[in-house]
Amino acid sequence: MLLQRIGNRGIRLGTLLDRAAVRYPTNVLLLDHDLDIAPERGRSLTATDAADLVDDFGSRLWRAGTRPGDHVVIHKSNAFDITLLAIATVRIGAVPVLLSPHLDGETVAALLRRVDRPYLLTDEAKLTGSLPAEVFALSRRVLLASGRHEHATALADLAGAPRVPALEMPPEQPTLVTHTSGTTGLPKLAVHTAFGLEARYRPQALATALLRRREPVAFHVSFVHSRLFTALAIALLRGFPVAALVDADPERVAPFFARLRPAVLEAHPNTYMSWERLAADPRRPLSNVKFFSSTFDALHPRTVRALIGASHRRSAKFGQIYGQSEIGPCVARTYGRSRSPEADGRCVGIPFPGMTGVRVVSRDGRRPTAASPGHIEVSSDGRIRTYLGDPDRFAQQDSGGWWRMGDLGYRTRWGCLHVLDREVDEIPGFGSTLSVEDRLLGRLTELTELVILEAGEGRPVPVVCTRDDLPLDRVAWRRAVADLPWMAPPVQWRRADLPQTATTKVKRLELAHLIASGGHEDAARGAEA
Repeated sequence: MLLQRIGNRGIRLGTLLDRAAVRYPTNVLLLDHDLDIAPERGRSLTATDAADLVDDFGSRLWRAGTRPGDHVVIHKSNAFDITLLAIATVRIGAVPVLLSPHLDGETVAALLRRVDRPYLLTDEAKLTGSLPAEVFALSRRVLLASGRHEHATALADLAGAPRVPALEMPPEQPTLVTHTSGTTGLPKLAVHTAFGLEARYRPQALATALLRRREPVAFHVSFVHSRLFTALAIALLRGFPVAALVDADPERVAPFFARLRPAVLEAHPNTYMSWERLAADPRRPLSNVKFFSSTFDALHPRTVRALIGASHRRSAKFGQIYGQSEIGPCVARTYGRSRSPEADGRCVGIPFPGMTGVRVVSRDGRRPTAASPGHIEVSSDGRIRTYLGDPDRFAQQDSGGWWRMGDLGYRTRWGCLHVLDREVDEIPGFGSTLSVEDRLLGRLTELTELVILEAGEGRPVPVVCTRDDLPLDRVAWRRAVADLPWMAPPVQWRRADLPQTATTKVKRLELAHLIASGGHEDAARGAEA
């Protein structure tokens, strides 16, 4: 971790766009949507334009009463201005708390209680839609990024506020709060420092060494995830044109990428799965991609092969980074065209030398193996400071500087880390559910999602989604599972009906509960219709 500490002054999010504008004033930021806070700006901003927008809205927040150290919960309709408003909040010394637009109103209210009467920055659509009336009592003041509400202050009414100089807070102080995926219950609020985010930035920045020219970088990453801020810093401070997408629909992405010709892509694993069909698109939207990146979950080998095969770049690579919201990237591996069709997708790589560490703690007193995996723990200076409003929960996972990831796995004799299952998803006697899912996705190209769950009576239940929600080929399924551990007959769902997190992970525990309680029947009938 020495390399994470040397000269670490903190990531300085509040002046990120100012510094980018000084270095590359005409560099462009492209969007596939209008900004709610400034639709008149259009879908193409220079670094200078974006810096001015952040300065403007930071000053409006100051005029609304926000001061250094205050918490500003940002929960609004999905758009890149979530990120811009967060940077504007940091610019005046306050701390943004980012809540996904996809969270339901009751969850937002519960998280507001943990923050203890923050400013709430939302919009008319949320206040008149999903948010309960109690958010007003839980907030010091409610601000609107767009629209009107009789009990809230519209930022539009604060236009022309005197500009406030940027404030730089100490690097060890909180600078950003994001939430965890919530796959196992109510999301936790992860408190990031500027020092910690800079520590995360450094291993991720290694990927830019693959690019010798300033070529476009495209992101389809949750605007409330900490990863987006480090990714933006890497791209903007090096002068790479940046595209931020809100829509992952392949039918809309294909023409956008065909025009942009991105050289670097970053997206969630499930987004990449849906983009497999772009490999066959005659417009060749992925042909210029030199580096694909994903930092959220291990990607299925089938998806990696399809994406790399769609690139016409001679040395196209896929970078798989294993990490977590609480600690950032810790383990990495790259894949090229030589990756075998039967390659083990559970192998996520090795730690970053001089920056991160990993160990696997035995559960039975013996060396962890594929047959008897142990608890995966990692160390990094990118670790969060605490869980806001829940410090005891944080302490339970902290083990003398090592952070328990909640995953089970083992390391090979060469040091490669293999991730086999989440601890809460383990099915005794079944083996690695993730490995079986990889194999089935490789055998059945019609599948767009597959989750194996223990859903009542201890029997593994495969939940499947198919391309265009067509009926599953049951004969092909029986052939594909013939040599695999015994499972119940598959249950087919529409992809859109799966309970998902902000980063498009399937909420396995919630899905298992729905299936066990019979709540899957309507979805299953719809998928088979």
